[in-house]
Amino acid sequence: MTTSNWLVSRKFDLWVFGGPAVLALVLLGLEPQFAPTGALPLPMWIFAILVVDVAHVWSTIYRTYFDREELRRRAQLYISVPFACYLLGFLAYSISSAFFWTLLAYVAVFHFIRQQYGWVALYNRRAGDFDPRDRHLDRLTIYASTVFPVLWWHAHLPREFNWFMQGDFLVGLSPMLIKVLWPIYGLLLLAYVLRQIQRWVFERIFRPGKNLVVLTTALCWGLGIIATNTDWAFTVTNVLIHGIPYLAIVWIYGSRSKYPDASFLNRLFTKRYILVFLLIVIAFAFLEEWAWDRLIWHEHGSVFPFAAIKLGKELEMLIVPALALPQATHYVLDAWIWRTKKSENPQLADSMSLSISTE
Repeated sequence: MTTSNWLVSRKFDLWVFGGPAVLALVLLGLEPQFAPTGALPLPMWIFAILVVDVAHVWSTIYRTYFDREELRRRAQLYISVPFACYLLGFLAYSISSAFFWTLLAYVAVFHFIRQQYGWVALYNRRAGDFDPRDRHLDRLTIYASTVFPVLWWHAHLPREFNWFMQGDFLVGLSPMLIKVLWPIYGLLLLAYVLRQIQRWVFERIFRPGKNLVVLTTALCWGLGIIATNTDWAFTVTNVLIHGIPYLAIVWIYGSRSKYPDASFLNRLFTKRYILVFLLIVIAFAFLEEWAWDRLIWHEHGSVFPFAAIKLGKELEMLIVPALALPQATHYVLDAWIWRTKKSENPQLADSMSLSISTE
């Protein structure tokens, strides 16, 4: 298996992992012009939330429910996960809506954090780099870059932005803990930089793709959560580097995988149908957000047709967990579908040209 410093290619990786970060930083600088109050204007909500965030959630269906062979191979998993997620969501909502949103928020935060480390792990597999020292340092650096800003956020509640809704994070974290963690956060980032310099000087090893992911993660999470305090800043720095690379990797996986000749995925994953690939998940995202808005939030009547419907508490308890099901299912299945063991995902290692550890 050939190895590479890039996950797909130099051009692809720079566009897919570097491009969203650059776009986020540009938009951050344009906040005074486009969002002087810090609130998220409707056009940016449509782009960042509907077209990127919710659509990337739906792109999981290409790896699972739309792939007949994959669905048949792990039917029990793909059937049981939505049922389990709905049941847990219903039970959580029956306790209280606040408990439901808090639980979902923390699951989402965990998912966002794990995805950033997942990119780094894939880079290491692609490069055939299995040094345990670097693997542990990579993990600690990504967690420092993401967990510390989240803890800082908790210690400075309330903020002008939320994960899902106001009050979904638990309060009470002492700012004193942050003062203790600041040096650890800085030292871990410094240790990562020094290790990369050491590897280059003494081993002539440099991993530009992996370093790009680590750098953009630390930069965007730090700027969007710690250095700024607006919904615009948090959204552009958090959503773009999460959703856009995911959509791109799903596309690459599909374009390199083998499907039965009769499968519509066999035709979809060609360059001429890339727009169709995107439009399908954007259509699902639109329908989901339409249901959320018309039944629950009632905020974007100019975007979504038909009159808003006011639900009673009993109906709301049934419907809200159902509306959250695409997200919850995506969070859970992502822990399975990107594992690199051939016994779990036979096509993944080949389609992404990953090296497999001998451990």
